[in-house]
Amino acid sequence: MAVPKRKMSRSNTASRRSQWKAQVPTLVKSIENGKVVYSLPHRARVVEDSAGTPLFLEYKGRKVADV
Repeated sequence: MAVPKRKMSRSNTASRRSQWKAQVPTLVKSIENGKVVYSLPHRARVVEDSAGTPLFLEYKGRKVADV
């Protein structure tokens, strides 16, 4: 395991840690059945029936997996 040879200063530690930030996910806006839906790009979405029960996963208009 790598061990630092010298102690790292507080300012250097803070500078390094400040680079790790949470990012807002990019959402894609689409209209389905007259309703605006936001989804993550390049991810399968869950198709639900009218009662809200998940049926299957869909990607690019094709069924890819059962739930």
